[in-house]
Amino acid sequence: MNVLAIDTSNQTMAVAITQDQLILGQMQTMISKTHSKTLMPAIDTLMNNVGLLPDHLDRIAVAQGPGSYTGLRIGVTTAKTLADTLSAELVGVSSLKVIAANCINEKDWIVPFFDARRNNVYAGVYQWRNHELVNVLADQHLSFEELSNYLKGHSCYFVGADVQKFQAMIEETLPLAKINSIVEWNYPSGVVLSQLAQKEEPVANIHQFLPNYLKRVEAEEKWLQTHQNGAKDYVEKI
Repeated sequence: MNVLAIDTSNQTMAVAITQDQLILGQMQTMISKTHSKTLMPAIDTLMNNVGLLPDHLDRIAVAQGPGSYTGLRIGVTTAKTLADTLSAELVGVSSLKVIAANCINEKDWIVPFFDARRNNVYAGVYQWRNHELVNVLADQHLSFEELSNYLKGHSCYFVGADVQKFQAMIEETLPLAKINSIVEWNYPSGVVLSQLAQKEEPVANIHQFLPNYLKRVEAEEKWLQTHQNGAKDYVEKI
């Protein structure tokens, strides 16, 4: 199975092409956030370098969220368009699960999270069980205090590029917690995304596939506060 994996859910852009368990090529950048300009050229470069034509792709895998609203829309829209155009399968994978899956030797609860501002985070809890990554706490938007209350008394392992922002709070409230020190584990890998996607069922309807934002955009929340009888969805879904 030839899989194209795309993650633009946050600042990192990760793209990979795999063939079953063989890595054909990958590209990862952590600096630029202009995914709208760099994603398609990156895909085109990889496809040319590995010698595949677009119709050779069997499955498109995309990080579905949570993460940056703009980044998610770019990745999901690109993946949907490619899957529909090429008649390829489409698979969405949690952006947090992609980070958690980096921690291949960790036996404790794995806690990947992204900063959601104002001491809030997008977080989930995962654990390796029988060589499969199991979701212990569903991905959600919550305050760091709520997350730490859930984790109290458990041995857990924090991972992600935003963990350093909360390091003092983690050390103060969760004495049993460990913080990842392997730099590359803090960032999404297109190869890891591809491996996870090969174990998932493809979506039944490509056109109904949506990013998993977990939280409305701030403008939408403010609009709904003054338009309680208005339309349910302020922003048209892609």
